[in-house]
Amino acid sequence: MEFKKILVRSLSGIIYIAIIVGCILLRSEGIAALTVLFGILATIEFTKITRGLHNHGLPVLLADIAGVVCLGLSFYGFPVLLWIACLLWRLVLELYTKDSDSLRNLSYSIMGQVYIGIPLCTMLGVSVFFGMPYLLLAIFMFIWLNDTGAFIVGCTFGRHKLFERISPKKSWEGFFGGLLFCLGFSVLFGQVWPGFFGMGHNIWIWFGLAFVVSVFATWGDLVESMIKRTLKIKDSGSMIPGHGGILDRIDSLLLVMPAAFLYIFMVWWLCP
Repeated sequence: MEFKKILVRSLSGIIYIAIIVGCILLRSEGIAALTVLFGILATIEFTKITRGLHNHGLPVLLADIAGVVCLGLSFYGFPVLLWIACLLWRLVLELYTKDSDSLRNLSYSIMGQVYIGIPLCTMLGVSVFFGMPYLLLAIFMFIWLNDTGAFIVGCTFGRHKLFERISPKKSWEGFFGGLLFCLGFSVLFGQVWPGFFGMGHNIWIWFGLAFVVSVFATWGDLVESMIKRTLKIKDSGSMIPGHGGILDRIDSLLLVMPAAFLYIFMVWWLCP
């Protein structure tokens, strides 16, 4: 039984990574498709854990999905006005629901659209706005390296709690382990494949990106843990066998991408 669980977890993890890498290698069109896929799945899951899929009907769910997708595709020719239209549609739909707690429902809807939509928008923006689609691959790899380093070092040396109120298992040792993994591989990315990723040879710029990803990946994980703890659930869902829900997989990404986008913009502006 244990072997079967490991096999299922491994296969689903390989498929998940293959989809991400495949979409990034297709450049902007593939990343746009990944944006839509993540947007739809994450919004369905967020709606399910916060309000239930059947409590407000299909029109409300479609309005939230449309809002996330339109916001996520803002850099791909979808004007932000479309997102504003979706937001107005969602506000009007609330008039026709029978739930008395309308403010709570709208708060969850708007939070979901911002929490999921803005990170997806900036993910696509790295490719379309900066013209560096393959840099996304480095960012995803930093996130995975951070998780791996934090797990290995945290399990081996973890003694001091990082944020016990939200995530009792996380430790400062694990955090610094993840950070060191990212910083170490940033040297490799910057010196061996700088042309492929589009960030050049400057090791300090790579160190900066690795630091930003590691810190915000940890915060992203903690934010999702805070949401789940508030909702009194263990996993966000079961979409990915052996891994939980899609939000459990992209929790770090949801804070990393806006932060990485701002960092890349700062580098692009200061070092043209």
